[in-house]
Amino acid sequence: MVYRRFSLLLAIRLIIVGVAVAGALWLLLQPGLHSATLIAFVIVAIAAAELWWFINRTNREVARFLDAARHADYSQRFGYTNIGTGFGELAAAFTDILNRMYDKHASIETEVRQLNALIDHIPIPLMTVHGDNSVTLQNNAARRLFGAAHVTQLNDLRQFGDGFHDAVASAVPGNRELVTFDVEGVEYKLALATSENIVSGESRRLVSLQDIQSELNITQAEAWQDLVRVLTHEIMNSITPVTSLAATASDVVDDVVHKAGPGSAISEDLADLRDAVHTVARRSDSLMQFVHSYRQITRLAPPEKKRVHVMDVLKTVSRLAEAEWPDSESIIDVHVDPVALDLYADRDLLEPVVMNLVRNALQATQDVENRHIDLRGRLNRRGNIVIEVADNGPGVSDDIAKKVFVPFFTTKEDGSGVGLALARQVMTAHGGFVRVAQNKGGGAIFTLTF
Repeated sequence: MVYRRFSLLLAIRLIIVGVAVAGALWLLLQPGLHSATLIAFVIVAIAAAELWWFINRTNREVARFLDAARHADYSQRFGYTNIGTGFGELAAAFTDILNRMYDKHASIETEVRQLNALIDHIPIPLMTVHGDNSVTLQNNAARRLFGAAHVTQLNDLRQFGDGFHDAVASAVPGNRELVTFDVEGVEYKLALATSENIVSGESRRLVSLQDIQSELNITQAEAWQDLVRVLTHEIMNSITPVTSLAATASDVVDDVVHKAGPGSAISEDLADLRDAVHTVARRSDSLMQFVHSYRQITRLAPPEKKRVHVMDVLKTVSRLAEAEWPDSESIIDVHVDPVALDLYADRDLLEPVVMNLVRNALQATQDVENRHIDLRGRLNRRGNIVIEVADNGPGVSDDIAKKVFVPFFTTKEDGSGVGLALARQVMTAHGGFVRVAQNKGGGAIFTLTF
C-alpha cells in the first residue's frame, strides 16, 4: 500500500516535471514569449528540485531505518505528517517494523536470561573447552568448583592434578568416566561427561563435572553400617550366652576352690581352671564392650545443625586436651582465619570428633622432641569450611591412610577402631568428609571438610 502510494506520488511529480519541461521548450520556440519562457523554466527548476527533495528524503529515511535496524537502535521514530499523503503510512510501517524487531529482540534476550539463569542454577559444574584450548566456566557451580583458581586455559587444570587435566583433555564425547580432582591435597571424585558441538565453524566441547564424593561417602558408609549391624547382631547372639556361662562358671570354680581349701590335692588344677575361666569371662566382657562401642556407628542420630563458632569449638577442645594431658600446655596452637568463621553443625557431635583427632595427635607425638599440634579453621580454595588437626609426629603411611577410617581397623594395641570410623560417619552425616595426609612439615594432618 505504502509502495503504491509512493509510486503514484512519484509518477505525478515526474509527469509535472515532464509537462513543465515540454511547456518550457515549446515556449522557447515561440518568438516574443521570453517572459513566459523564463517563468516556465523557473517552474521546471522548482518541479525538478521538489522531485529531487522527494526522492532524497525517502532515501534518507530508508537509510536511517536500515541504520537503526543494523545497530539495534529501536528508539528511532518516523513521522511525515508535514510532507504529504502516503509518507505517514511509510513512517508507520517503519515504526511498526522497528517495534516488531524490538519485541523479538526483547523476547530473545528474556529467553537468553532465563537460559543463563537455568544454567547457573544447575548444581553440576559446566565448562566449555574451545578449539584453541581456552576454557570458559559456564555456571556458578563451575566457579565454585574451581574457587579462586585462575582457569582460562586447558593447562590451568593441571593445578588440580595432572590426571584431571589429562582426563579433560582426552575425554571422548558421549563417554562418562570417574576422575580425581585434587584441591590442596584433598581428593574429590568427579563424574566427567563430554559432548561436542560446532559453533560458527568452531568445534567446542561441553564438559560436565559432577561431584559424587558425598554420594560415594554415603554409599560406603551405608555399606559399612549394614556390615557392622549384621556382625554385631551375630556376635551378640553368640557371645551373650558365652559371657553368661563364663560368669557362672567363674563363680562355680571360685566356690569349688574355696571349698577344696589350699591344701587340697587338686587345688593347683582348680587354680589353673579358675584362671582359664576368668580369662574367658574377661575376654567375653571385652568383646561385649567392643560390640557395644560399634553400635555407635550404626545408631548415629541425625545431626541437629546450628550456627557454631569455629574458634569456640577449637578453644574448647584445646582446653579439654590440656586438662586430659597436663603436659600438652603450650604445644597446641589454635588459629582460625577469618576469626569470625562460623558453620552449621551439631556441636555435640563435632567436638568429640575433633577431640579424638587431637587425642590421637598427642599420642602420636608423645615421644617426639618439641612436639607441636596445630588446630586450624579456614576456608579452602573452593570456599568450603575446613578444620585441620596437624602434628609433627611420625606421620601416616599411604597403606595405613587407605584403611584408617575403616571400622575395626586400628594401629593401637588397645584400640577399638571406632574413633576414626565414627568421625567419618559424623562428617558424612554433615554432608562433608574427613581425610588424612602427610603434613608438609612432617607428621600427619587430618582435615574435616564441610
